[in-house]
Amino acid sequence: MFANLSDRLAATIKGLRGKGRLSEADVDATVREIRTALLEADVAVPVVREFTAVVKERALAAAASGALNPAQQIVKIVHEELIAILGGETRNLVFAKNPPTVILLAGLQGAGKTTLAGKLALQLKSEGHTPLLVAADLQRPNAVDQLRIISEQAGVAIFAPEPGNGVGDPIKVTKDARVYAEQKLHDIVIVDTAGRLAIDAELMQQLRAVRDAAQPDETLLVVDAMIGQDAVRTAEEFAEGVGFDAVVLTKLDGDARGGAALSIVSVTKRPIMFASVGEKLTDFEVFHPDRMASRILDMGDMLTLIEQAERAFDAEQTERMARKVSAGEDFTLDDFLEQMQSIKKMGPLGKIMGMLPGMGEMKAQLDQVDDRELDRVAAIIQSMTPAERREPKILNGSRRARIARGSGSAVSDVNGLIERFGQAQKMMKQMGKGGMPGMPGMPGMPSMGGGKKSKGKMAKPAKQAKGKSRSGNPAKRADQGAGVTTPTGGPGSMLGAGSANAVPADFDYAELPPELKKLLG
Repeated sequence: MFANLSDRLAATIKGLRGKGRLSEADVDATVREIRTALLEADVAVPVVREFTAVVKERALAAAASGALNPAQQIVKIVHEELIAILGGETRNLVFAKNPPTVILLAGLQGAGKTTLAGKLALQLKSEGHTPLLVAADLQRPNAVDQLRIISEQAGVAIFAPEPGNGVGDPIKVTKDARVYAEQKLHDIVIVDTAGRLAIDAELMQQLRAVRDAAQPDETLLVVDAMIGQDAVRTAEEFAEGVGFDAVVLTKLDGDARGGAALSIVSVTKRPIMFASVGEKLTDFEVFHPDRMASRILDMGDMLTLIEQAERAFDAEQTERMARKVSAGEDFTLDDFLEQMQSIKKMGPLGKIMGMLPGMGEMKAQLDQVDDRELDRVAAIIQSMTPAERREPKILNGSRRARIARGSGSAVSDVNGLIERFGQAQKMMKQMGKGGMPGMPGMPGMPSMGGGKKSKGKMAKPAKQAKGKSRSGNPAKRADQGAGVTTPTGGPGSMLGAGSANAVPADFDYAELPPELKKLLG
């Protein structure tokens, strides 16, 4: 969503590199570019005016103090002010002292309340709660049926005594739901209300009556981030008509300009609590202002990446892999496949890689990443015998041809995968000795050309030295220390070898947390 804004801000800050000090003219030009970028992102004019005024004041103070490295100074200032307009601190749910905790969802028609109710219930269930979904949207056709289906997908209970489609009293349903939750020992009640227009006085009055019946501990306004400034106006009207405690942004993975997220907190003085970032029930996350500001400025989001890895990687699996690395045991194709399957649980590969710092300049490569390559790689590995997975060096020509036929791929794809695996295996051995070499890519992931000269193209493979013969067996060739072969899978493919040091030139993997090093291994 923030791609265009990120590009504009990155270009603005890049223009300051190489300058020894900030001059007043530099500050004026930079603030002007930031103002334009924010306005193009559909941020509310009062918010832009206030934001740029603070940035300019702080930047001029930094210039007067003679602070060195202007680019870093501006990044620091803009980052801190972005955090401020996004809410400052993470806002968590407030639970009732005496269960159940009642959460009321309100919003416009089509904002995605029903789906979000299921996402929130699944999130709370994963945290050890026993949520109950309440079907209080009795107006929209099939809303009750939709919530019932979502409750089954999320594996949570539902209270739906009325058929809906215009039949039933949402106020009575809401009252009865609290009694039902107390009887069945549900500690959280999530009430899905009917969508309504803020200008419809009758429907707003009904929502107030539902709110009074529910006596919610949290009232969350569900806002479609794709509607831009209308989202801010909607939030203002709901704040006056019904009141709410926090905002949930849906469709944050869309291609809108992001102005709603950057405006709504400043305008309504209510924090953003959650964000829906996809269509799946698992595409849901707590909104962290500091992490979102870092993403906008292409500083990465390592904490979210680590949290996703912890959820995707089984603790026993991670511990077992750590023991193998430390003991210097061989990294097998079974381990390779197991880690690929865990990475797949984390979400789209391009999104995962995009959370690494400095990946903003590699959008062309990230866009070429095909998630289906994981399935192709898995098919190749699963077409091997257990002995072949343990000892890939026995894979001669006839075995490779058989594996290619069994997996519906080409022999060149099998060769490329074995070459990739050889690099990962050597890296694991070096990690066991305490080293952290240039990462050839996550297991099964594409390597991407790094450095300033890539300009969106894949890095070229290393050239073979003249006069040296090369074995036809990729495993022997790896033992001989030969160069990398030409990728066979094309741009974004996991079957080709790619560049051995496939990361931005200025990115230091030694600074990564231990948990993420395990993931990248």
